[in-house]
Amino acid sequence: MVRTIATPTLRDYIALAPHERIAWHSTDQLIPLGDVTLEPPVLPPRNVFCVGRNYMEHALEGARARGRELRLPDVPTFFTKASTAVAAPGAELRLQARLSREYDFEAELAVVIGAECKDVPEEEALHVVFGYTALNDITARDLQRAHLQWFKGKSLDQTCPIGPWIVTPEEIGDPHALELNCYVNAERKQHANTAAMIFSIPRLIAELSKGMTLLPGDVIATGTPEGVGFARTPPEFLADGDVLDVHIERIGHLTNTLHIE
Repeated sequence: MVRTIATPTLRDYIALAPHERIAWHSTDQLIPLGDVTLEPPVLPPRNVFCVGRNYMEHALEGARARGRELRLPDVPTFFTKASTAVAAPGAELRLQARLSREYDFEAELAVVIGAECKDVPEEEALHVVFGYTALNDITARDLQRAHLQWFKGKSLDQTCPIGPWIVTPEEIGDPHALELNCYVNAERKQHANTAAMIFSIPRLIAELSKGMTLLPGDVIATGTPEGVGFARTPPEFLADGDVLDVHIERIGHLTNTLHIE
């Protein structure tokens, strides 16, 4: 009789307890980074959860650009990006000009959930975090406006690069003390510290998990700071050949090149 052993997936690994993760990994499995091509560090089991207007200056610039008065909600504004939008670090993002003329960038710190959980108290929320990574919430602004909600304009294929890897909470330390930058063709467009979030990561997890089960591998993008293209004067949208670089302190660089055809 031939025995077959199921190969564990990264999602299986994420779901393990910390001591089990250590036992599963051994140093003889290490491979030089230059010898590999990175894939997305996690493929969410469902849509990527996102948070709108979670930095005050970004909320203000968006309101100014739309000619509206800023009214912040009492709870986080959640929306999603389809999991089919996820792209790898270093990947060339192939977008279509016929679908949008207003592709925009949004650098974000992303949280990867490590345990199935529901109704998580805010004071315990960081215990369900597996780690942190970088995410670029690329958005087709004209589609976003045309559909009167955010899902379609946020979910085109390859508009959610994630990476370059997941960094553990122990290595990150305080996730609310990280410098975050976004560069387009080496020119810095966004800069903030995650301390400026309106709703903290524990609050986001607590609110999202109310009455709703979160799964290992779920990704929560925690919002973007000011400096996005549509709110600039004049607006600055992405073009064919642009190189995007999201850099987050203690995580590294998430770099992608656009090919708009």
